[in-house]
Amino acid sequence: KIQVNLKHKIFLNTMADEKEVHSRKERKSGSTHYGDTDFNEETPDQIADATWAEVFTSCCVHDAKGWGLIFLGICGILFFLYFFLLGLELLGSSAKVIGGCTAGALFGDDQNPVAGLMIGILATVLLQSSSTTTSIVVSLVGAESVSVKAGIYMIMGANIGTSVTNTIVAMGQMGDGDQLERAFAGATVHDMFNFLSVAILFPIELVTHYLYAFTKVMLPDSMGEKGDKWEGPLKKIVSPLGKRIIHANKDVTKEISQKKKVCADYYPVYCEGGIETKKTCTKVGLIKCDGDLGCPAFFADGATEEDDKVSGGVCLFLSLVLLIICLIGLITILQKMLLGMSTRIINKAVNMNGYIAILIGAGITVLVQSSSITTSTLTPLVGMGVIPLEQMLPLTLGANIGTTFTGLMSALVSSKIEALQVALCHLFFNISGIIIWYPIPFMRRVPLNAARALGRATRTFGKLFPIVYIVVVFVLIPLALFGISALFEQKTVGFVVLGSFLVIFLVLLIAYLAFKWYFRNGRENCIEYINHRSQVKAAVNTLPNNMNEVMEELVRLKEHTGLPDKEPEKEEIDEEKGAAIDA
Repeated sequence: KIQVNLKHKIFLNTMADEKEVHSRKERKSGSTHYGDTDFNEETPDQIADATWAEVFTSCCVHDAKGWGLIFLGICGILFFLYFFLLGLELLGSSAKVIGGCTAGALFGDDQNPVAGLMIGILATVLLQSSSTTTSIVVSLVGAESVSVKAGIYMIMGANIGTSVTNTIVAMGQMGDGDQLERAFAGATVHDMFNFLSVAILFPIELVTHYLYAFTKVMLPDSMGEKGDKWEGPLKKIVSPLGKRIIHANKDVTKEISQKKKVCADYYPVYCEGGIETKKTCTKVGLIKCDGDLGCPAFFADGATEEDDKVSGGVCLFLSLVLLIICLIGLITILQKMLLGMSTRIINKAVNMNGYIAILIGAGITVLVQSSSITTSTLTPLVGMGVIPLEQMLPLTLGANIGTTFTGLMSALVSSKIEALQVALCHLFFNISGIIIWYPIPFMRRVPLNAARALGRATRTFGKLFPIVYIVVVFVLIPLALFGISALFEQKTVGFVVLGSFLVIFLVLLIAYLAFKWYFRNGRENCIEYINHRSQVKAAVNTLPNNMNEVMEELVRLKEHTGLPDKEPEKEEIDEEKGAAIDA
C-alpha cells in the first residue's frame, strides 16, 4: 500500500512539474500534452501507452476548484451541444423547404441504375438527410411507384449524399490549419468509405442483383398490420424548439415524387379566417403547422412558393451561423478542459476495439435517428486531435448501420413487403461494405489514406478546398452523370449517339488528366503554381508595410550620413514659377 501511494505521489508530482512546460522536448517523460507548441508534430506511432490508473487519476482526482470548473465546463458543453444539434435540425428543415419540390421531382418512374444512383445523391444533398431520402424511397416502393431494384440504386446514392453535412461542419475549423486538416480528413473518411463501397457493390449488384435476391429469400410473402412511427429521444428534445422556428412539410416531397401533385398545387397557403393553426390551415405548402406546437415563426397565411423558399433560405443562413457559433463555443470549452492533458491519457481513454466502436456508432445513430448528427458531432473532436482518424472510421461505419433503422421503421409503417425489402437492402449494403473494407488491415488503410490525402489538400490547395470539393463531388459530377444517363433514356438514336460520344470524351479526358497528373509532373506543377500565386498574393498584401519600412530606413540613413534632400529639377522650378505668374 505504501509503495502504491508512493507511485501515486510520484505520478502527481511529475504531472505538476510537466504542466509548467509547453513542449515535449522540455518534459522529462517526453510525452506531448494538449496545448503544447509542438502538439501537431507528434505522430500516432510516437504516442506511448498509458495505464488505466493514469487515466483515472487525470479524470477523477481533482480538488474542489477543479471539480467546480469541470461542472461549469460540462454545463457549457451541454448548452452549446444542444444549440449545435438545433442548428443541424434547422439546417435539415431549411434544406427540405428549399429543395423539397426539386427533390420530389427527381424521383418518379424507374430510372436506369446510374440515374437512380445520381438521384439518390442529389436528393440527399438537397434534403440534407439520408433518412428522409430512404424513407421517401421506401414509400415509393411501397406505393409501387418505383421497383425494388431501382430503389436499391437510389439507396446507394443516399449513402453517398449523407456525408455532405459533416463536411460542411468541418469547414467551421478553417481558422486553424492543423485542425482543418484533421477535421476534413475525419469528415471525408465517411465519403471515402461510401464511394469505395459503391464502386465495388454497384457493378456487382448491376450484374448479379445479389442484394435483391438475398433479401427476397429472407422475407415472407406478406406482412402483418402497420406498425407505429418511432421517434428517437433526441428528436423529442430538439424538435419542439426547431418546429417553433420552421417545420418542413415532408408530404410535399413524397406526393410530388408519387406524381400525385405538383408544387403549385400547394399554394397559396390558406387558413380559415386568418387563424393560423393546424386545423384551420387547410392548405399548406413546404412549411406546415404542428398539432401541439402550433404554426412556426416562418409560417405565413397566404404565402406563395417563393415566400416559403425565401423563408427557408433565411433559416438556412441562420442555422449556419448558429452552427459556427456553437462549434466555436464547443471547441473553446473542450480545449480549455483538455489543456495540459497528456496525449497518452487521451489516446488510452478513446482507444477501443473497432467492432465495439461500430456498435457504439450504430447505437448513437439509432437514438438520434441521423448519421449526419452522429458524424457531425464527432468531426470537431477529430479536428481537435481528441479522436484519431483510425477511431473515427469504425464510428462512421456504425453510423451507416444505425441510419438504416429509420428506413426499416418506415417500411414497417408501410406494411408492404417490397418496402421492407428495399429497407433491408440498405442495411445489407452497408454491412457488405464493412465486410469488404474494415476487417482486413490492408483494405482498411485505403479509405484512411484517401481521407488523409484530402486533409493534406487543405494545406496544399488552400482552406477553400473543402468548398470546391463539395461543389464538384456532390453537385457538378452527379448532375453531369445524371444528364448523360438521361440521354440514353430518350429512346432516339440521336440522343443515344450524343450520350455515347460524351461518355467516350469523359473517359478519355479522365485518362489524359490522370496521365498528366501522375506521369508528367502534373501534381508538382499544380502545387508549384498554387504556391507561386500564394507568394504573389502575400507579397502584394505586405507591400504597403514593406514600403513604409523602406522609407523609414531611408530617413534614418539620411540622418546618419547627413545627406541633403534631393534638390528639385529645373523643369519643376520653371513650372512652379509659371504657376505663380499665372496666379
